[in-house]
Amino acid sequence: MSNTPSFVNVLQGLDWSVLLNLLLSVVPALICITLHELSHGYVAYKLGDNTAKRMGRLTLNPIKHIDLVGLIMMVAFKFGWAKPVPVDMRNFKNPKRDIAITALAGPLANVVICCVFLFIYGLVYIPLTTASNDLAKAVLDMVYLTAYLSIALAIFNIIPISPLDGSKILFSFLSDESYMKLMRYERYGMILLLVLVVTDVLGTPLYTVTQFVFGKLFVFADWGFDLVKALYV
Repeated sequence: MSNTPSFVNVLQGLDWSVLLNLLLSVVPALICITLHELSHGYVAYKLGDNTAKRMGRLTLNPIKHIDLVGLIMMVAFKFGWAKPVPVDMRNFKNPKRDIAITALAGPLANVVICCVFLFIYGLVYIPLTTASNDLAKAVLDMVYLTAYLSIALAIFNIIPISPLDGSKILFSFLSDESYMKLMRYERYGMILLLVLVVTDVLGTPLYTVTQFVFGKLFVFADWGFDLVKALYV
């Protein structure tokens, strides 16, 4: 008789709680970065640049938007990034203004996503906590984490360090010559960001600001909770 463990035994021996926790972190992150990058591409398209559309980036498929390092950072540190949507400024009527609007679209989309998921969290809080099972708790945690990661992504991206969205918004107020000079150093900005986050130079301030803003936006969860509570009564 073979001592080789069967496939069923292997499955039974797995620590499914670890896999579930990983899923609870990855899925919200994918939702946040996908809608963030889709918003960039869609706004750029509406402003006259179809580069993102031609390259298949106007999609809800998260695989198209994933930057592996950024996703790992988001899951591990709650701050990260996605693969930037390609934009050709030459297609804009007013390049500096339109690139700023395109850049702002991502963080604004994340603020909206945060508010929507907080409202959903408030709506489902009573039904899911009443259910008292692991699946209900997992769904509730996922909704909450999606809201939190979304506002964290918005705040992280408005930092004025290239290539984050905040740099493009800030640079739009500079002269054309200064703008082009700064854009040459865009590739070095990501290295700087990694160092600042990992060494906690940015980590603590970002966490503090995110907690504050998230706390203010939690009123949307209260509205959802009050609505359901009124219906239950």
